[in-house]
Amino acid sequence: QCAARIPEAGAVLDLLEKCPEHQKKGGFPVVVFEGLDATGKTTVTQSVKDTLKGVLLRSPPACISQWRTVFDDEPAPLKRAFYAAGNYILASEIAKASTQAPVIIDRYWHSTAAYTIATEINGEVQDLPPAHDEVYQWPEDLLKPDLVL
Repeated sequence: QCAARIPEAGAVLDLLEKCPEHQKKGGFPVVVFEGLDATGKTTVTQSVKDTLKGVLLRSPPACISQWRTVFDDEPAPLKRAFYAAGNYILASEIAKASTQAPVIIDRYWHSTAAYTIATEINGEVQDLPPAHDEVYQWPEDLLKPDLVL
């Protein structure tokens, strides 16, 4: 339905369908850096990648990042769906890259979860989902990193 209104959605779904389910990590470590915009994540991830002679990946992944501005202007559920799909596409890239070198990631699932929570509450602490809500649980079918900073 969405692809008729947003042609880019069809392309994102096509990429997502090509990703194998339940990605398995390779033998090299996978490290995610999270944080607010303009806090130095790009600088730090580049430096860590260089030091470890690793691979640097970003969320959303490069293959869909050109459509980020299209989805950022859409209602919150479509925007969240775009970033969630990006996590699964990125997981496929992580699985492949982690068989060859350490993988450093500039944002991943945590940013998507934080955005989801932020857009669903009124900004009041008492409006946060309860501690055991599924929004805080790592998706069972999404590749997990070894370390998140």
